[in-house]
Amino acid sequence: MLEYRVEGLERAQRTNVEAWLGAAPETRAARANFVTSARDRVESSLQALGYYRADVDISLDRERDPWRLLIAVNPGDPVTVSSLDLQLMGAAATDPAFARLLANKPLNEGDVLHHGHYESLRNSLLSLGQRRGYFDGELLERSVQVEPGAGAARVRLHYASGDRYRIGELRLDEEILDRELLEKLQGFEPGAPYELGTLQNLQSQLQRTGYFSAITVRPAVDERAHGEVPLDLELFPAKRHTIDVGIGYSTDTEERVSLTWRTPRVNRHGHSQETRLEYSAINPSGRVIYNIPLTHPLNDVLQLGLRVEQNEFGDLESRQQEALVRREQRHGNWVLSYHLRLLNERWDAGPVNGNEDYLLPGISISHKDREGPLVNPTRGFSQLYSVEATSSQMGSSVDMTRLYANWIYVMPLAERHRLVARAEAGAALLGDGQRDDLAPSLSFFAGGSQSIRGFAYQSIGNEVDLLLRDGQEREFVLGGNRLAVASLEYQYTFLKDWRAAVFIDAGDAFDEGEFDASYAAGFGVHYMTPVGAIKLELARSLSEDNPGWRVHINIGAEF
Repeated sequence: MLEYRVEGLERAQRTNVEAWLGAAPETRAARANFVTSARDRVESSLQALGYYRADVDISLDRERDPWRLLIAVNPGDPVTVSSLDLQLMGAAATDPAFARLLANKPLNEGDVLHHGHYESLRNSLLSLGQRRGYFDGELLERSVQVEPGAGAARVRLHYASGDRYRIGELRLDEEILDRELLEKLQGFEPGAPYELGTLQNLQSQLQRTGYFSAITVRPAVDERAHGEVPLDLELFPAKRHTIDVGIGYSTDTEERVSLTWRTPRVNRHGHSQETRLEYSAINPSGRVIYNIPLTHPLNDVLQLGLRVEQNEFGDLESRQQEALVRREQRHGNWVLSYHLRLLNERWDAGPVNGNEDYLLPGISISHKDREGPLVNPTRGFSQLYSVEATSSQMGSSVDMTRLYANWIYVMPLAERHRLVARAEAGAALLGDGQRDDLAPSLSFFAGGSQSIRGFAYQSIGNEVDLLLRDGQEREFVLGGNRLAVASLEYQYTFLKDWRAAVFIDAGDAFDEGEFDASYAAGFGVHYMTPVGAIKLELARSLSEDNPGWRVHINIGAEF
């Protein structure tokens, strides 16, 4: 029914005019109203941007179908702010947050009178007051006086904040959450100055516990008195039990099926448990972990655990039973863990077998620093260090100190290009003549998608010729008491969620003084998913005669 065009304006001005005019009318009644009101709408839209002296010329062509409306505009000179009277009264006058707001305010003397910027400044004063606890705050004066002929405007904003309120009583249902546990999470004391960020931090901390499906915390503003405002905390418990079933595949452990049962909140004291059963042909396992919060439910936790597991280490088949007590403390990006574990391990491979007990106190320290997405960091460094020690005087089968370290470094080179470097080192320091009593899980092995690609899972280790019962001699991989592995990988992102990789891996798991490095190189393609990269890689040994290519499939983040 009508088409219109606006001429003579810059892009921002034209966009605002068209927003005020709206879509072209499609009925005769709407067309008549559109044409009649077009001039007022154009003038109002330009006044909102500070142009009060616009010349608007409208011409309408009724001979064509649809009608054509041409709106030619000369916006004229803008009105500028000749006077900005901005005053803070009350406690806000000395509040650093308000000082920062005024230092970066969107409207200043000499600026074009943009009403959107005025509204933003006015609303920012009020909203900041609410966020900072000035619940009695109000604008005593708010006005814009425009003199179009002089091209000047006088703006007045007088904000009276009153006193800043303090945090009062935190009210909750203590049948759901123990108050002592809450105090460890809240991060503030009653009587602290009110700030919305404090409440948001408490909500975030409670959400991270996994105890609750929803959390609301709000100030009871209508009940404020004597300089304090009470807080109402409403908690909606998460499902008492969750069961997850998973299936997966990797070339190291082949097909696997898992069942995980979690109880995120056993009681109001914040205890939780996780039971996980996992089956694969190479590495079936089951474990139970019971968590007890200590000084902080997120950053200081006591864990009680039981584990049974079968695994293949080189040519050894291992069966492990373990009981564990561990305290895990978080300090920023650092995680410090102390533990005591009782391990029984049985293993055999032809003539080699063992059944030993170990009481292993230990400590580990880890740190992760990353930039970018959690599962696909653009830059980062991960490091892990652990020490375990035991002796025959503690009831163990060996006198041992076991050291282990792991490093992963992700370094961007340029857009779409990056390097990933990995390294592992370990040593099991044993008493004289005790090497044969070292269990496979305490020895070191290399090979596989997380180690030296191009070799089978945990297939690299000290090799020993042993005599079988039938009198034939066979070479067995029994692992080593030392480990040194390194990897360098170049990655190139060629599509949004796809990247190519080339790499070289090297290292050995060996007994002291018998280092003989294995080398491998390969290439692969990675597809990024929300849970990490799905990696399909082909690798080939460089240290064997006539090696074949080995396929590695894996999923997960770099660290």
